[in-house]
Amino acid sequence: YQEDRKAHSGQKWKLPPCGQPISLFSGNKESRTIIMPQDDIIFRVYCADHTYCTLRLPVDSTAETIKLCAADKLKLRPNDELLLVEVKSNGERVTFKDNDISIPTALSINGRIFVSPKDHLDALTCLSEQEEATQGIDADLELFSTKELAYYMTLFDWDLFWCVHEYELLYHTFGRHHFGQITANLDIFLRRFNELQFWVVTEICMTSSLSKRVAILRKFIKLAAYCKEYQNLNAFCAIVMGLSNMAISRLSLTWEKLPSKFRKLYTEFESLIDPSRNHRSYRVSVSKLQPPIVPFMPLLLKDMTFTHEGNKTSLDGLVNFEKMHMLAQTLRTIRFCRSRHLVLDPPSPKSEGEVKSYIACLRVIDNQRVLTGMSQKLEPRRS
Repeated sequence: YQEDRKAHSGQKWKLPPCGQPISLFSGNKESRTIIMPQDDIIFRVYCADHTYCTLRLPVDSTAETIKLCAADKLKLRPNDELLLVEVKSNGERVTFKDNDISIPTALSINGRIFVSPKDHLDALTCLSEQEEATQGIDADLELFSTKELAYYMTLFDWDLFWCVHEYELLYHTFGRHHFGQITANLDIFLRRFNELQFWVVTEICMTSSLSKRVAILRKFIKLAAYCKEYQNLNAFCAIVMGLSNMAISRLSLTWEKLPSKFRKLYTEFESLIDPSRNHRSYRVSVSKLQPPIVPFMPLLLKDMTFTHEGNKTSLDGLVNFEKMHMLAQTLRTIRFCRSRHLVLDPPSPKSEGEVKSYIACLRVIDNQRVLTGMSQKLEPRRS
């Protein structure tokens, strides 16, 4: 890890104004690139009238630093009480604390950073582009081989997972500001999960022809099956959750035309990620696997949070070792998942370059209201 750090010192990253930062993060030419606290990141900060400035700061800059730099460039009066806020695509506003760090990497898929006086917070609205799909590579999904998609998706997700230091889960759980440490690599990996989930919903909702929609739905179920075979459980769970999204599950005409074999397979997948009894089905299934595994990261974080919030860190002035052992167990799981290198036999390549570029840059709408509206246009509610 230390050697890796030295090899990658002084990188620059770019957070494009539209599109996924994961795909356009460019360090050296190798795919596996760990984001370091002192690396520079270039990103935009908007104000209420949607004018913006572009900043270049280290990844570990505090919200306060970003706020003051943006205020200076946007000619806002620093004596007004200013706040740094993320405005999500659904209009929701999340205010950052002054000591929060690694902000640009922690945004939601279509989120934007705004700076605003405290009393103007209610005036902040999302940009029109935030409700549209991110700029992905425009390609016909049906032309790609499903196995190839799963193969390159697994390589891509494995590289993101490899960059996550296990301590980032601790910083994320206890609060980054307590440690002054970034969780940028974990942020990117979690974002990938959301991105895959909404990509599934977006692709189906953007397909107006019923027969083509059935074909794409079938393709996604096959894709989930291949991801499961490759032990990419993060992508597997994201795809299945995408298919169970309200905007997709309500498309009864589409599901009716799906061959029964695929409906049965989807039902099996759904029961595997069923959250009841603390995700028992998933946990039993994973316990039988050998590494390398790309784990379902949101569940590992949920375990950390439950352990942290349900147990005191110290009892009668003594460290609660019981709690520490439980946290360590989750970190050991991560270590176990990547205790062997990922070696997969590549499928017969048909369009390697195209598939790799496509996987890294998916088009995604993450606004549930917009997606549900698109779904209702495709298949209006039957009276």
